[in-house]
Amino acid sequence: MSFNFLKNIMKLFVAVVAALVVVATAAPKKPNFGLLSDAEIDYINKAAKTWKAQRNFAENIDRKYIHKLMGVHPDSKKYHDKLPQKTHQVADLPTNFDARVQWPNCPTLKEVRDQGSCGSCWAFGAVEAMSDRICISSNGTKNRHISAENLMTCCHLCGFGCNGGFPAAAWDFFKTEGIVTGGQYNSHQGCQPYEIKSCDHHVVGHLAPCSGEGKTPRCSHKCEANYNGTYSADKVRGKSSYRVESVQDVMAELVNNGPVEAAYTVYADFLNYKSGVYQHTSGAALGGHAVKILGYGVEDGTDYWLVANSWNSDWGDKGFFKIRRGTDECGIESQIVAGEPNIN
Repeated sequence: MSFNFLKNIMKLFVAVVAALVVVATAAPKKPNFGLLSDAEIDYINKAAKTWKAQRNFAENIDRKYIHKLMGVHPDSKKYHDKLPQKTHQVADLPTNFDARVQWPNCPTLKEVRDQGSCGSCWAFGAVEAMSDRICISSNGTKNRHISAENLMTCCHLCGFGCNGGFPAAAWDFFKTEGIVTGGQYNSHQGCQPYEIKSCDHHVVGHLAPCSGEGKTPRCSHKCEANYNGTYSADKVRGKSSYRVESVQDVMAELVNNGPVEAAYTVYADFLNYKSGVYQHTSGAALGGHAVKILGYGVEDGTDYWLVANSWNSDWGDKGFFKIRRGTDECGIESQIVAGEPNIN
């Protein structure tokens, strides 16, 4: 038996052992209970160490509606990578930070919006952070509800309206074209309020149940009737748009400039979030979602991001949630974008 033959046998043996070690040490597969099952809620409350679950959505809710909530298009990373990267000289960051506490004179920081039966989260995460940043940059002297309606319907390069979009492109549109003001459905606030009705996402209540049939309204270059202003004069523009990559840079960005928009993958267990610091525990991926990050901190030894969702204030912790920070949980740190508003 030749030396080279024995040498090759040993290489093969080492490779097989290494592969077995990888398999043995790989993270165990997460259990899958289907969608919105009581069994999953029970499992989470027994198995999860950092968060608690509850029933947020009616068990018989339209599944098309659930899937439509995740409105970040699969190609969004391509647009994200085209934005310039923003970095900071990081020093002396606080352990805990909440933009609502830091800037108490900015009411939009405390709001939770409702995207209704429409995959417009990519637009909501953007306009929520834009609205906050206008107030923050003006030291509380300017409060503008930037219109999700206008962004979603008129930015044709941002995606497909209720059928998904690209968060990075939304911030670029803010810089290049500008976005008018507009509040929630039926608020008659601003130039273009949201046209898609709020609905009962969660339990049976006083609104119509949510369904997956929401269609994108047409783009309009007019303000709603009786609004005191013109479409062109109402537009607010950004000075810059950029991506933020590292955890420390995101923390510094929040402290220095205010909330940012993030995209991540939603798994079935996230629908049941109640409190604590979310970590993926069970269930399959449902799609990409966009939200507003407004702070960070540490809870019972676990680092987290503080986040506002757009599924109305009945969901989760009054519309907000925490998600593990520093480990790119569900991709939450992989697509973070923001920009500077022009407040002149």
